[in-house]
Amino acid sequence: MSEKVVAVVGATGAVGREMIRTLERRNFPVKAIRFFASQRSAGKYLQYKGDDVIVEELTEKAFDNQGIEIALFSAGGDTSKQFAPIVAKAGAIVIDNSSAWRMNPEVPLVVPEVNPEDVKYNKGIIANPNCSTIQMVVALKPLHDFGKIRRIVVSTYQSVSGAGQKGIDELWEQTKSMINGQPVKIQKFPKQIAFNVIPQIDVFLENYFTKEEMKMVNETRKIMHDEHIQTTATCVRVPVLRGHSESVYIETEKKITREKAIELLSKAPGIVVSDDPQKGVYPVPTETADLFDTYVGRIREDLNVETGLNFWCVSDNLLKGAASNAVQIAEIL
Repeated sequence: MSEKVVAVVGATGAVGREMIRTLERRNFPVKAIRFFASQRSAGKYLQYKGDDVIVEELTEKAFDNQGIEIALFSAGGDTSKQFAPIVAKAGAIVIDNSSAWRMNPEVPLVVPEVNPEDVKYNKGIIANPNCSTIQMVVALKPLHDFGKIRRIVVSTYQSVSGAGQKGIDELWEQTKSMINGQPVKIQKFPKQIAFNVIPQIDVFLENYFTKEEMKMVNETRKIMHDEHIQTTATCVRVPVLRGHSESVYIETEKKITREKAIELLSKAPGIVVSDDPQKGVYPVPTETADLFDTYVGRIREDLNVETGLNFWCVSDNLLKGAASNAVQIAEIL
């Protein structure tokens, strides 16, 4: 790969920092790197491979004549809507981690293990899917190629880091308050998250599903190029710091046995099968945090539907669910 001039927009946020670290860990061919954030973060320094790099303010002129070729965005939807077209016009290809461009028909929505070929259709912006969608479709891809998935029922168990640093802080503070017998303050989440689960991520829509749940429905169809896949989701926030877990049930046109599923998943890129339940082997967030792959276990055939299959998958939402997926797209570029 030829060396590139890279920018990270939203560099001081949780995902932005992981993007920087992932560029380092994957030895991405960086010729030069620039960090951008809001005015309040401008002037700070972040490290890249041992060097201090100043954080610059993101402005509409910041990318003019700078020779930046790839811009990794993790600065929120509103910022992306405003600045991504400007940055693309300045000559960079934007890989955006927000929801702003995901369902735009002119913007590829890419998971490198699933639809890498879509990268070539970009017009200056490529969208990174939702964290919960990414890990699910990585696991679904080899199964769909073999048996053609007709229906998906998924329940997610999503960590507080999916809500950013404020989500992490709220879990810590509420936990300390409960241990010390103090009142719990609720700010980031709609209800107490410490020692609790919340069956709501994002806002409720008119159909009584949440926005997060509908992301999984719509993004799965777009990524897998199959408008006929029927998906229903329930997304739940759990008191876990890092790593999303999902219980996935699928129905396929062609039966997939447990043994065949293990074979297919074991050969697929980006997947580690961790499935020996008699020995207590199955993936959990504490054992898969800070790792790039999607881990799959608890694979079992349904007891009632001939072509039904259940499995459990876990992935680091800050890495495969965000930063490393974006860097993988950059690697394709």
